[in-house]
Amino acid sequence: MKSLITGGARSGKSSFAERLCMSRAGEAVYVATAQAFDDEMKERIALHRSQRSVVTYPWRTLEEPLDLPDLLNRLASNGEPPAVLVDCLTLWLSNVLLAAGNDGEAAAREAIERLVEASSSYPGELMLVTNEVGSGIVPEYPLGRLYRDLSGMMNQRVAGICEEVFLVTAGVAVELKRLEYRL
Repeated sequence: MKSLITGGARSGKSSFAERLCMSRAGEAVYVATAQAFDDEMKERIALHRSQRSVVTYPWRTLEEPLDLPDLLNRLASNGEPPAVLVDCLTLWLSNVLLAAGNDGEAAAREAIERLVEASSSYPGELMLVTNEVGSGIVPEYPLGRLYRDLSGMMNQRVAGICEEVFLVTAGVAVELKRLEYRL
């Protein structure tokens, strides 16, 4: 089963994704994509780690800020593939976009396609957390608008290969594919 969990900042999506994963698998790999470039981000990462540590669940944490598709492919090829929770795709996209410099858009588009392919073929339980960044104001700068556009495109592509898509708002998760109006 492939599941996409989306929502705004501090909506409860990570907590929901963790609970969902724990309800479906006896153990799992937690793939963290964040990079700690400043003290505030270091604190956020520490908070996530401490929240996972108080739960008696066997998380194996792997940090992969850039080559997420390759990591998923490696996990898929190791005998019985583990359940995987990735938190989060929008941080990963930001990492890819900024690491590529002037070629950021092309690199990000290529990485998104590789992610969709790796996710689509992943044979185990896969939960992908992402942010709904396009629901707010239009970013003032071109890089912000590009990031917003790429995030929206990535979320649509990933949602297309997932059996479940959850929107989390104020800690409440709603499964959207069951409610989808089909033309």
